[in-house]
Amino acid sequence: MNSQSLPTTSTASISLTQRLIAASLACLLGAGLVFLAGFSHIDAIHNGAHDTRHSEGFPCH
Repeated sequence: MNSQSLPTTSTASISLTQRLIAASLACLLGAGLVFLAGFSHIDAIHNGAHDTRHSEGFPCH
């Protein structure tokens, strides 16, 4: 057995700019998915999103 020591912690420094970019991209992706499902003419996608909203208790109409 090797007796090599592995690092127990790692420190990752993420700048404020990188966090803001990641948050912005996540918001854009989320909004895109909501609008895609909400305005989709494909019934399976629209109904799936609609049923999900109802199961979470979100009023949608």
